Amino acid sequence: MGLSKLFHGSNFVNSLSMRDGLPMRLLLLGSPGSGKGTQSYRIQKKFNISVISSGDILRQNIARGTKIGKIAAREIERGAYVSDEIMIELVTKELQNKQQNWLLDGFPRTIAQAIALDDRSAMTDRALNLVINLHVPEEVILQRIMDRWVHVPSGRVYNLSYNPPKINGLDDITGEKLTKRSDDNPETFKIRLQKHRSLTEPLLEYYAERNILITFHGRTSDEIYPQIERELLRRFGTGNLGIDD
Repeated sequence: MGLSKLFHGSNFVNSLSMRDGLPMRLLLLGSPGSGKGTQSYRIQKKFNISVISSGDILRQNIARGTKIGKIAAREIERGAYVSDEIMIELVTKELQNKQQNWLLDGFPRTIAQAIALDDRSAMTDRALNLVINLHVPEEVILQRIMDRWVHVPSGRVYNLSYNPPKINGLDDITGEKLTKRSDDNPETFKIRLQKHRSLTEPLLEYYAERNILITFHGRTSDEIYPQIERELLRRFGTGNLGIDD
């Protein structure tokens, strides 16, 4: 994967010039439990950008008992990923309703999804311009998964190790009960991780060949996020900062 730009700590090896206000059309990749939700939240808090989480969309459909939600629930229980057709339909509908800046979390997962996204983006001149890949050691990810709790309606994610709720078992904002994801257990995790590897390697190569892939390394989200923020500011400038910045 020689074409990808690797980041270790704060070592920058990218020579692209900064273009202030360039639209942010991002994709966030990483193993299950690598902290994609946390990084998405931090990026959204800092920048004027909409986050589209395929996992949140699916879980909301599962919670509402929609037709797509029932299909997804059965596949997730088997440790499988939801079909390309369903994911493409869900995510492209979301993109149609979003502003100029957006960040995709969890989609695309496959080459077929990536090509479908590129084809549809080309029609509206809104192609991806940066793919962020999170690299976290497997032993760290497993512990995160065991400690993870979620508030399904909002998609807020808590972790007992580093981001616990203020009141144990309750969402900080609504006070509603937190739940465990059905796939947050060691057995299902091993299946998901194996499938993730087989699906993601070709995807990383695909985006590396397009010269828009950067990989960030770290054991915690606090180690990785500053690297991401610096690169986003360097690449896109300050024109996309949120109103508080």
